[in-house]
Amino acid sequence: MADEKNFQAPAFTAKGTSREKVALPETLFDGTVHMPAMHQAVKAYLANQRQGNASTKIRKYVTGGNQKPWKQKGTGRARQGSIRAPNWVGGGTVFGPIPRSYAQYVPRQVRALARKSAFNARARENAIVVIDVFDFDAPKTSLLKALVDRLGGTEKKVLVLTNGAKPNVFLSGRNLPNVHVMPYSDVSTYHLLWSELVFIEEGALTGGPEQTADKTTDTKADKKAAAKAAAKADRKAKKSAPKAESRKPKAESKSKKSAKAAKRGK
Repeated sequence: MADEKNFQAPAFTAKGTSREKVALPETLFDGTVHMPAMHQAVKAYLANQRQGNASTKIRKYVTGGNQKPWKQKGTGRARQGSIRAPNWVGGGTVFGPIPRSYAQYVPRQVRALARKSAFNARARENAIVVIDVFDFDAPKTSLLKALVDRLGGTEKKVLVLTNGAKPNVFLSGRNLPNVHVMPYSDVSTYHLLWSELVFIEEGALTGGPEQTADKTTDTKADKKAAAKAAAKADRKAKKSAPKAESRKPKAESKSKKSAKAAKRGK
């Protein structure tokens, strides 16, 4: 077991060449393993995958049965009111399932704690491997399979976390049954606990392109806000312009009236 506060992970290139060990960031890998939070997060994740489409019909929704099957008395049989009653074959179902939502909400801080705990649990087992860069020029399953086999993941469930979306890496691992490829930012507690070996791209741990992407989105938002403010100012200016023009004729008419009054006084 590694030190609970200073985790180091073996590092390799995308071709499997060994490099020096990499110190995992202490902000995430601090040794915290909170079992109740992980249990709640995994339970909610599995519940949220359910569609809840199971549906049955009560007696009023079953077709037919509007007429009494036989008269109330005189037949010697038990009285019946409808062939769609629950005691009849093909009749309605009592207290059967109806479409519903199985969604569970987990607070954001609990989700973050569970994800952090899952990372630390894998770090304690020395199951985290750092890859410098996944630079696949084209989808190639054999390249990713060779990397997994070389790093001891042949008979293990391997989770590959890339720095941002990388379609070539995803397509390379799509046909491998025990390999799951996804962006580092999208990983959940369930995926980490599902895996037995985690490959993490080094740029995802240090925060590379994703941070710049956040900055670009911020600048775009600022530009949109500035454009909205400019549009509002233009609207106000257009609204105030007709009022000023309408006031000018009134002033002119007043001056004309004063001139006429002066002539009359003379």
